[in-house]
Amino acid sequence: MSIGLFDIMGPITIGPSSSHTAGAVRIGLVCRMLLGDDVKHARITFYGSFADTYHGHGTDKAVIGGLLGFRTDNEKIRESLRLAEFRGLSYEIFTQEDPRLHPNTVVIEASSKDKKVRLQGASVGGGAIRVTEINGMAVQVTFTEDTLILFHRDSPGVLASIAHILSSNGYNIGNLRLSRTRREGDVITVVETDVPVDEATVDQLRSVESVSEAVVIPRF
Repeated sequence: MSIGLFDIMGPITIGPSSSHTAGAVRIGLVCRMLLGDDVKHARITFYGSFADTYHGHGTDKAVIGGLLGFRTDNEKIRESLRLAEFRGLSYEIFTQEDPRLHPNTVVIEASSKDKKVRLQGASVGGGAIRVTEINGMAVQVTFTEDTLILFHRDSPGVLASIAHILSSNGYNIGNLRLSRTRREGDVITVVETDVPVDEATVDQLRSVESVSEAVVIPRF
């Protein structure tokens, strides 16, 4: 396993803490990307160390900054709570305890005008994150690779169609994992690719029967 300078130093970020700020920004940003639209309301629940120190470490500002679309080095993060009001993003913040969860865990329930998404993620150090739940289904996504997330029904041939479209458009699948609620129920399939999937290919994937949405999240 190779280790790069980024792995040692972490991302360029607005302080004070890469885990309490940069990681939190990235979790909020992933949530916004999954929603695919401006966030109108967010219910944010902090656990563990996040719950104890979110105000002093600016973790609330960081999550809101990510929901507003800011990257980790954007100085506007410091003003994100004020900017949220200006941009029409209302939010509620709660704290809870659950010893089963990573100590830097946040659950975000976000909604736009037409869509909703629920995401659980943890900041695991140095700005790195691990998303462990999307819309109630268990996942394991770090976004250290270009990632394609597909929402679909559990129907025969869907995965084969997804793989065929990606292959015919020249994409190599580095990793593929799926989570489902039950047989013939809802499925989230996470595909890691060597390069970001382009919009034309995403449109093809969306046209597959039983696929309701496809979201590309470039590694960051």
